[in-house]
Amino acid sequence: MEQEAPAQPGSVPAVTLRRFELADVDAMMEWASDPEVTAFMTWDAYTSREAVLAFLRDAVLPHPWFRAVCLGGVGDGHGPHRPEGAVSVTPTDDACRAELCVLLARAHWGKGVATAAVKRAVAAAFGDLPGVERVEAVVDVDHAAARRVLEKAGFQREAVLRSYCVVKGRVRDMVVYSVISTDPLVE
Repeated sequence: MEQEAPAQPGSVPAVTLRRFELADVDAMMEWASDPEVTAFMTWDAYTSREAVLAFLRDAVLPHPWFRAVCLGGVGDGHGPHRPEGAVSVTPTDDACRAELCVLLARAHWGKGVATAAVKRAVAAAFGDLPGVERVEAVVDVDHAAARRVLEKAGFQREAVLRSYCVVKGRVRDMVVYSVISTDPLVE
């Protein structure tokens, strides 16, 4: 495995993506159980290790493109290959489209980690998922940080979808973003 250089102060830590393993259950529980991390998700924060383990086993491992977001050079004692978040690219019923979702531990918010993970995910997914020409993301209109991540990663804002879905018992307006395979990848 290639060694990553330690991050310089103020720089984005080296972000790597890898497949999840059942052994990642405790790391995933740390951020998937945080109500602030899951505030804009359609599902509630996890409350038990057993539920996270079942999710890993039944949904994550069989998924065609669900990756752990890991950081190289992190000096927090967790190690460089510990999942600090997740990114998925899920093919839709229309074979040319897939939907992106990203989730990151609060400790890494505002540091460019999510943007780096999204960039890596999009670049890899176009190669890994045959026939996918468009990756889209649907985010809550009030989730400014997620909208900014997508914009910095090269996604184009397309539309506001009014009263689009229910999140935590409330009907929400959502913003749809996309990137297509012929768009230049953002460095």
